[in-house]
Amino acid sequence: MNPKGDKPKSKISASRKLSLKMLLLQRACEDLEKERQDREEEKGRYLKEKLPALQLSGLSLDELQKLCKQLHEKIDIVDEERYDCEHKVSKHNKDIHELKLKVQDLGGKFKKPALRKVRVSADEMMRALLGSKHKGSMDLRANLKSVKKEDVKQDKVLTTEVGDWRKNVEAMSGMEGRKKMFDTGGGAQ
Repeated sequence: MNPKGDKPKSKISASRKLSLKMLLLQRACEDLEKERQDREEEKGRYLKEKLPALQLSGLSLDELQKLCKQLHEKIDIVDEERYDCEHKVSKHNKDIHELKLKVQDLGGKFKKPALRKVRVSADEMMRALLGSKHKGSMDLRANLKSVKKEDVKQDKVLTTEVGDWRKNVEAMSGMEGRKKMFDTGGGAQ
């Protein structure tokens, strides 16, 4: 590689590259023309096979009517096949579209934007939601329950009374423990 980190120079000159491109384009044009002619020949063969030439000269009226009925029957069959093919194509196109959407969803093309933190007070939020209907201010701290120090002390006393859980289990085990539970439960009610 070059010291600059660029691509190495090719060993083919620019005029040689141009002539090769011209040859490739010529060859591609010839191939396309040949394919078009092949398709036209195939179409002609198919039509000769499926649609023989009609011979209408020398036919009576009854024979012409029979021929017309046969042609109408063939037309109906072809129309049914055409309708079926069109329906299949539309169904496949719809399936392809749904699968493309699934691939896009799975590929993660749609990136979620980064959200910004917004500081809004409760009053501002209520004004934004309710508009002019919002009256007064909301002081959320005023609605909080106040805790007295005595209540906290009582909770601590209750937890210390429980003490070792093994003692309570031993005391309440057996029939005597159940009798005590029943007696204390009945007295409280």
